[in-house]
Amino acid sequence: MTVSMGRSTTAGKARTWRRPRLVVTGATAVALLVTACGDRTGSGGKQASATISPLAPLAGRLPQSVREKGVIEVGSDIAYPPMEFKDDSGKTVGIDPDIAAAMGRQLGVEFRFKNGTFDALLLGLRSKRYDIVMTAMADTKNRQNGISPKTGNKVGEGVDFVDYFLAGVSLYTRKGDDQGIRSWADLCGRKVAVQRGTVPEDLTRQESKKCTDGGKAAIAIESFATDLEAQTRLRSGGVDASSTGSPVAAYTVKTAGGGNHFQLVGKQVAAAPYGIAVAKDNTQLRDAIKAAVDAIIKNGAYGKIISKWDVPDGAVTEARINGGR
Repeated sequence: MTVSMGRSTTAGKARTWRRPRLVVTGATAVALLVTACGDRTGSGGKQASATISPLAPLAGRLPQSVREKGVIEVGSDIAYPPMEFKDDSGKTVGIDPDIAAAMGRQLGVEFRFKNGTFDALLLGLRSKRYDIVMTAMADTKNRQNGISPKTGNKVGEGVDFVDYFLAGVSLYTRKGDDQGIRSWADLCGRKVAVQRGTVPEDLTRQESKKCTDGGKAAIAIESFATDLEAQTRLRSGGVDASSTGSPVAAYTVKTAGGGNHFQLVGKQVAAAPYGIAVAKDNTQLRDAIKAAVDAIIKNGAYGKIISKWDVPDGAVTEARINGGR
């Protein structure tokens, strides 16, 4: 299956969601009423429905407040195919929503995706707007410790990550117009588009310093709020190349313009885990998420999702906590 890199903003109508209820009839008879529900996104889009049950295998691992609410609020930049994006109907789809739905069946809760700007998601987590962040976010020591990669200064509380996928960073150019770019070493003096607050942005900045340290021209880095904006800038000829996560780059190259707009150049670099971010003080939720990832790996649901989206290189055999460098 091929994967696209652009981020859609189409919104659909959300379906009414009802939490499951326990109905007690008599002293000992308890009948469980389980309601099938449609997940909702913060922008009103719909995603795959799942059966929510407090008797799910791992429901007891969750904090009591989450069990009572029946929902885990997920901060996500829903414009990053194939990880998360909106289809033509406004439904939130992708690798992350599918993995979240599978975890929801283990934990007995709905994972409700809420759209946000990538570089503001961890702030939203710290302010408790979200319970977790799940958005193809690389697990790095800087993010674990709340350190800005630009300045090296502490900018906020760090987070814990539950690592569930592997990915690198790729370069791509307009198809048939690579401007002589064959690798990262060829970027000196070039213009490169990236998404703001991402590892590709950090990596491109590091490469630019190598250029200037070697007496060459710096890379002109243009940072955008979304990956789609960076992609559009490249398509228009405003920059020479763009850099993004490897699964996203592969999907974009295969699907944008029917595969006629872009081409990959060079090899992917900086392979690292993608992690589900959880607040440092929410260790019970973190451990429940890890248990759910391990459970869907073991029961085969994870493997089916990996096959569905054709991303075998990203598969992991177990979840890890803070495995990034």
